[in-house]
Order: sequence, then C-alpha cells, then structure tokens
Amino acid sequence: MPSHAPSRRHFLQKAGLATLGLAGTLGAADSVVLPFENGERRLVKFPQKRPLILLTHRPPQLETPFEVFKDVITPNDAFFVRYHLSNIPRTVDEKAFRLEVKGLVNAPLKLSLDELKKDFEQVEVIAVNQCSGNSRGFFKPRVGGGQLGHGAMGNARWKGVRLKDVLQKAGVQAGAKQVVCNGLDTPPVPQTPDFIKALEMDHALDGEILLAWEMNGEPLPLLNGYPLRLVVPGYYGTYWIKHLNELTVVKDAFDGFFMATGYRIPATPGGCVEPGTTPASTIPINKFTIRSFITSLGDGATVTAGQATVVQGIAFDGGEGITEVTFSDDGGRTWRGAELGKDHGKYSFRPWSFAWTPSKKGAWELRCRATNRVGQTQPMEPLWNPAGYLRNVVETVKVSAA
Repeated sequence: MPSHAPSRRHFLQKAGLATLGLAGTLGAADSVVLPFENGERRLVKFPQKRPLILLTHRPPQLETPFEVFKDVITPNDAFFVRYHLSNIPRTVDEKAFRLEVKGLVNAPLKLSLDELKKDFEQVEVIAVNQCSGNSRGFFKPRVGGGQLGHGAMGNARWKGVRLKDVLQKAGVQAGAKQVVCNGLDTPPVPQTPDFIKALEMDHALDGEILLAWEMNGEPLPLLNGYPLRLVVPGYYGTYWIKHLNELTVVKDAFDGFFMATGYRIPATPGGCVEPGTTPASTIPINKFTIRSFITSLGDGATVTAGQATVVQGIAFDGGEGITEVTFSDDGGRTWRGAELGKDHGKYSFRPWSFAWTPSKKGAWELRCRATNRVGQTQPMEPLWNPAGYLRNVVETVKVSAA
C-alpha cells in the first residue's frame, strides 16, 4: 500500500459520514453554471474529495468538474458520487466486514476482506464507471431526474478478485438464473425500496466482473464503495454496487424496483423513442453507448489563428474497443482522422489528439466522433428516451480564433 494511503483508523476518523457535508463555508463564488436550464450548482467538499459539483446533499450526488478529464485516469478525490438511499454507511469496520454468498449455492460463504485477498487471484482492470443519467441535463424535451452535465463518469484502475471465482468457490447450482447484489446502504423508511441489482448468471460468470477493494492504488474512498464494490466493466454504474456485502444466487429473475421498474430503456434500436412519447416496452439498461469528448478546450475558449493547437479528448464504449476518432472544425460537415493515444484496455477512456490550425479568425464549431471495432459510431442528432439515459450524440465545442 502506498505510504500516503490512509490507515484504517485515520479513515474512520476523517471519512466518517457523521461529518458528511461541507468542509467549510463556501461563498457564492464557489459555484459553476452548467450549460442548460437551471444549471447553476455549488461546489462542495465532502470527506476524501476535492470540491465537486453538488446535485443533492442527501443522498450524496456529486459530479466531477469536466476539466478533470484532461487526464485519462480520474483521481479518487475527483471521482463522481451517486447514491439512491440516504442511509449510507458512516463508518465501516474492515475487520468485522463480511461478504455473504448464499442462495442456490452448494457451500454458502462469509468472506472477510483478508480472505478475499488471500484465497483468490487478484486482478486489475482500467474501466470507466458512468452514471446512467450522465448528461441528462442536455435532453430536450427536458426529462425528470438529476440534471447532470457530462461529469457523472470516471476512469480508474480497479483491483480485486473475479466475481466468477467467488461464485465458483461457493458452487453455483444448476438452474440458477441470476445473482442478486446488495450493499450496506439501506432505505430511510420501510416503504422505500432497497437499492438492489441483479446480474444474469452468464454475465456474472464471464470472468470480467470484479469485487474490488482498491481504486488507483489506494483503498476505495468511502463515498465510492469502501471497503468492497462491484466493478462491472462496460456497463452503467447502476450495476456497480457500493459497500457490497451480499450476493444471492436465485432461480428466477429478480423483480426488485431498481430492476423491474427503475433503470429501464425502450426496447428499440438505440434505446430511443420519439421525443415526448412513451415506449411500448422496456428492458433493463445495460452496456454503455459509444461516446467521445473534446477535453482540452471548452466553450468560449480562444485559440490563435494560423497557429497549430493540439486538440485533445477521450473516447470510450461498452467494451468493443475504440478504433477511430475523427475531428471536425466546421460543425460536422467535413471530418479528418485524429491520432489515437495509448490503449489502456477496452474498457478504459482512449485518449486522442488532433493538431488543428484554424485558417482564419472568427468562430469555429469543433466536434469529435468515435467508432469502435464493430462499426458503432455516434449519432449526429441526439436520441431521446423518457429516463434521460444513453446520451451519446456528437458534442460541439464553440471556440474563437483571434
């Protein structure tokens, strides 16, 4: 463990959520305005976090300022936070913590964190975690739910053990359909459904899902799931259960609220319907759509006409792998190939760059568009669904050359 990682005692003292809230009084200047209606947000500092964009305080919903994504790896203290329930763990005693594996298994397990580390092969993956509602604030017509900008995502190096290996040690019985995943956060009142998710058994046993205790070389921050969380590469963050303490193997499809009612998308190509309409049928949200962003320049930036500017950005998808990013300086009328940077794995942000020389002074509309190994690319016009999920339209950054 790196020398700067907090001791458990320090962690429980400093990160305990009994003190959750602002780390000081923030003035009116400590705010940002996201580029959509009612987009003004405060910047707040929660335990183990730098000032982040506040959506809600209880439960904590914190968005990463977009300038953080100039780096491929998102620092732990800048990583977004999304909870559904206000009863979240304020402290976790790592020594007393147990992961219970039960249901249709031959040998039910109760595993300590030390046992997970000692009894199973440890693996790492660099993977994007993205909230299903990332970029919801840009939907037109406007939809209900948290009005997020583009910062409800992050890319980290996760370390843990394979879910497959733990389930195989327990011995999954014939006829098992799903594994139901629960964490330490609980509903504030009995009428509120617990936040519980389920994975199809084939997915749970594919060897790619991790039970992770480490993030970017350090223990998970408490607000990102300490001491153990699911890492489900390529899938939206709704499946990445935090404070994971219970896995139940079941024979029938789990019908809890957050599977049967919440986090569903239209059962149509692209998961979209005509704006303002209701889908005839829905399915659970699943893999990311393909996305790309310009990260080195923001709206209103000024560059020098006749002088090369290296435009940089990121691209990612649900795990097929990015093979191409193209760049446009005329609002998408013409495109040129960008240079792809280091490949950190098929679930990671893929950096890209383009040496751009604006030929004249004035306004420019910059765009980027990603393509993956199976030919998926981004739509030029935004797709719509009533939950505000899956946004992956080609985004525009407006700059001026002087």
